[in-house]
Amino acid sequence: MTASATFRLGGDLDVRRLGFGAMHLRPRSAEDRAACVAVARRAVALGVTLIDTAHMYGWGINEDLLAEALHPYPANLVIATKVGIRRTTTGEGWRHAGAPAELRAQVDEALRRLRLDRIELLQLHRLDPGVPLPDQLGALRDLRAEGKIGHIGLSEVTVDELAAARAVVDIASVQNRYNLLDREHEPVLTACEEAGVAFLPWRPVAAGASGAQSAQIAAVAKELDATPTQVALAWLLAHSPVILPIPGTSSVAHLEENLGADAVHLTQDQYDRLTR
Repeated sequence: MTASATFRLGGDLDVRRLGFGAMHLRPRSAEDRAACVAVARRAVALGVTLIDTAHMYGWGINEDLLAEALHPYPANLVIATKVGIRRTTTGEGWRHAGAPAELRAQVDEALRRLRLDRIELLQLHRLDPGVPLPDQLGALRDLRAEGKIGHIGLSEVTVDELAAARAVVDIASVQNRYNLLDREHEPVLTACEEAGVAFLPWRPVAAGASGAQSAQIAAVAKELDATPTQVALAWLLAHSPVILPIPGTSSVAHLEENLGADAVHLTQDQYDRLTR
């Protein structure tokens, strides 16, 4: 099976389907920072054209690092970031922040940190249950009209929430947890396929796989002279043309392993075995 290598996000952004999730690039020392910068630069050198970040990833640290590593950005590179969450010192350490004024402030902060005039893909990290959905998406729609963002995406939504959002504004992407061994959000993926919306699975490789499932993945990996991680990512690419995996790592070696997955081509039999 040969999967398409690219996807037209939002109808006008051609990106490589296998992207990079920058979440792990949160350095704690100067040495860590140099290593993280090297990973980001290596990703772009290896042809990544979609990098996913968020305000929540280090509360701005991740966005700052990407700007340090990659600015001025290549013309074909899409930096996608997420807003709608603020740091707190209580509870889980964060709260929803979907009020229009808060979203507008976070977008302005992200533009400064990323050194951008426009964020091509701005995703709502979580829907705020305390703010009417039309107010949240209306704020992003206004920012799009002002030219500060290009396309709007969502994260962790249901089929009904996606439909309600699309009734307010065009949605270019959805980012939900999904991988070979965790397909809870298959209905959301189906809805994205029907609408031509990109589906960016976070945690695209199942951690801690064991037993019979792990053995089956390992068997296919051996047949293809690939790693289990590459097989899991290759399955995602084969499973749906709207899936854009964004595996993350802070290691150049692991990055190179991940990005090698789009050269792994499953046979129909191998795909069927993994799907079962």
